[in-house]
Amino acid sequence: MCLAVPGKILEIREDPDPTLRMAQVDFGGIRKEASLAFTPEASVGDYVLVHVGFALNVVDEAEAHKVFEYLAEMDALAEAQEGAS
Repeated sequence: MCLAVPGKILEIREDPDPTLRMAQVDFGGIRKEASLAFTPEASVGDYVLVHVGFALNVVDEAEAHKVFEYLAEMDALAEAQEGAS
């Protein structure tokens, strides 16, 4: 299964070539680099959906938090299933 995970852009490293623009993205305390080649409109403070190191689109903060809640629920279900085995 493949997932795109929302993260908040903390900083952007600009490049004269817009396809090489990179961002430092926070995923709930974990910081990773992501390419902004597909989201030239993204700016610091925006939430983006990231898949395999590429920000695919900008999402609003409420939508990002909904996804965080779903991921937490999935984790809780997985732990409950492991405990029932």
